[in-house]
Amino acid sequence: MTKSILLVGVGGQGTILASKLLTIGLMEAGYDVKMSEIHGMSQRGGAVSSQVRYGSRVESPVIEKGSADILVAFEKMEALRWLEYLRPDGKVVVNDYAISPMPVVSGVTPYPDGIIEELKAHAQTISMDAFGEAAKLGTPKVLNILLLGATVAQMGLTHIDWNRIIAQNTKPAFVELNQKALARGMELVR
Repeated sequence: MTKSILLVGVGGQGTILASKLLTIGLMEAGYDVKMSEIHGMSQRGGAVSSQVRYGSRVESPVIEKGSADILVAFEKMEALRWLEYLRPDGKVVVNDYAISPMPVVSGVTPYPDGIIEELKAHAQTISMDAFGEAAKLGTPKVLNILLLGATVAQMGLTHIDWNRIIAQNTKPAFVELNQKALARGMELVR
């Protein structure tokens, strides 16, 4: 059976790195894995999405509307924007953090209120302050690895050696910090 993980965020949050680490781990665990990513103006704070599908045999990297097992949102408005891709029994892991897009910054439209409540009304939702938790570890830049930890715990993928994968695929100076972030993310969903 194929599982689908949709990771969404804003450029600069590390969404793509988290997706790549997830893909490497799943491949090393023996799964057939397909990954697709969309950067859309990501370097200017635009939306970023990555689709990871894994199982014994995966035909396509594309997650259709209503078929994601889990939606991992690095920013809460992105979670709301992509909610229609979640299965009726799917789960949401969301960073309760707002990054205002250009229409909000320029005063054209307000940032919506009640996003977490809206998500909880539609899906089983785990909301966390990944930014704050990462900052407690030393830098908010590891929020992507913290959310990766939450995702692998939620998907029951903790048997994979994520610490080794982080050690082999991140900058040496940040390996220990990333491993701590992964462990903290796992703790937050237990």
